[in-house]
Amino acid sequence: MSARLANKTAIITGAGSGIGRGIALAFAKEGANVVLVGRRKANLEETAQAAGGSTLVISADVTQASEITQILQQTAQHFGAINVLVNNAGLLHPGTAEQITEAQWDETFNVNVRGVWLFSRAVLPYLRKSNGGSIINVASVLGINGVRLRAAYASSKGAVVLLTKCMALDHSSEQIRVNAICPGFVETELTDNLLRKSADPAAFLQQRIAAHPLGRVGRPEDIAGMAVYLASDESLWVTGTAFPADGGYLAI
Repeated sequence: MSARLANKTAIITGAGSGIGRGIALAFAKEGANVVLVGRRKANLEETAQAAGGSTLVISADVTQASEITQILQQTAQHFGAINVLVNNAGLLHPGTAEQITEAQWDETFNVNVRGVWLFSRAVLPYLRKSNGGSIINVASVLGINGVRLRAAYASSKGAVVLLTKCMALDHSSEQIRVNAICPGFVETELTDNLLRKSADPAAFLQQRIAAHPLGRVGRPEDIAGMAVYLASDESLWVTGTAFPADGGYLAI
């Protein structure tokens, strides 16, 4: 075990599966105290068992300000300080602007944008007490480039990218760094659902692979390494940036 994140406490939302789980495992391996947040407690507990180390499981809804307050209070009471927030929880409703329902649009922005905003602003006083810290938002390459059938999702991730930049500017004088990671197509529960719902899952997967010049889709650990860097002191001069981790997708 190395110790790039020793003496740091990190909160990770959507930590029960996919990218969030991958980040949690990587953070724990690097010596961080890890707070696992999500709606499904069983998944969080499985992640905590796999991570080992010092973990805290909190089942909560990150779109509710009152529950975010409780998460932060429990974390501070348990570990004494907060240094890192990873806003990873998100969802995807496929469709054009015409096809997406009002309920789907509202849910997408409630989770993908409002949840990020609520948690980010709520953690600021705790990061100030720690003399700075790192907020890491998991956005998407679709927050940078558009694509068909992702009107709501891409719009929400674009909002996350610009929220990241604005917060980075607003809080730079406090040594609070805010960055975004923009993954390409990564093997997660979310993308598995897209595959299952497609008319031809095998063809759909091959299309996704072909869109990434490195010749494969991503894995959660491909994103976790970048998250470790942004959480660590190695990135103390890095803020306001959206980092693609996309197998070359945006280079095409």
